[in-house]
Amino acid sequence: MFRNVRWFQFEGAWPESEAELSTALKASEFKPCGPLTERSNGFEPVVPDAGDSLARRVNGADLLRMRTQSRILPHAAVNEELEARVDAFHRKTGEAPNGREKRKLKLEARDELLPKSLLKSDRIYGYVDPREKLIGIDTASEANAERFLRRLTSAVPGLSIRPLAFRQPVEQLLGKFLFGDSPRQFELGDECRLQDLTNSRGIVRCTNVDLTDQSIRNHVTDGMRLTHLGLQYDNVMQFVLAMDAVVSKLKFVGEDEDSDDHDPIARLDAEFVLLTGTLRNLLADLKKLLEGFA
Repeated sequence: MFRNVRWFQFEGAWPESEAELSTALKASEFKPCGPLTERSNGFEPVVPDAGDSLARRVNGADLLRMRTQSRILPHAAVNEELEARVDAFHRKTGEAPNGREKRKLKLEARDELLPKSLLKSDRIYGYVDPREKLIGIDTASEANAERFLRRLTSAVPGLSIRPLAFRQPVEQLLGKFLFGDSPRQFELGDECRLQDLTNSRGIVRCTNVDLTDQSIRNHVTDGMRLTHLGLQYDNVMQFVLAMDAVVSKLKFVGEDEDSDDHDPIARLDAEFVLLTGTLRNLLADLKKLLEGFA
């Protein structure tokens, strides 16, 4: 279900029921792009076959899905149409358009081509845990997370949201894990990312490697920053944890196995229960190891 988790903390009142939340989200419901709209986003039913509810509450957490629709209009197509309009302008007036006229011609070309362009949709899942006052968004992109939160706060006014932060640096915890100082729930995975402190572009990505190999640890000892570390949690979930607490490459052990469950709604609920339950436990352990949330 989720492959990434960007966590945020929030303050403010949250709707008491799934029905109340769905009603609130109607204010930010997805509407398709109009003829001259480049992008549109909003919430859509999490389970289209189970009605038009814009939220699904399971295990005390709310699952949401935001859809972003964009028009695909290549710059090359606009430039080609602009070239034709510049030629027509020159034939009509006997001179080349100035900067202002050329910008106007480009806007006209774009407005003519935009309604004919193809449409593309992307969907992002998010969940809200009202008990823990946490929001998790399944995206590796900060910009996508910000769009999700903007739509959420416009639908549920009064929310104050900030990125999840701990009292102690996650980076130090990653170092302890790498050097073997970790609770039994955490096991090293097989990848990490290191950054040269003297050169922000100096990045070393290690995948499918034995992280207990001394050569990996030597890089950190010699001054490279450990920014990402692959982990397995509680023999249930594999992921990469970044120094800003963002989770990526999330995968549950055995999730690729075929399931006999032919009910997509029941399967979605079961996956969501597993996800939220495991993430609650993970955050509780991280909170303890890092002396609480900031």
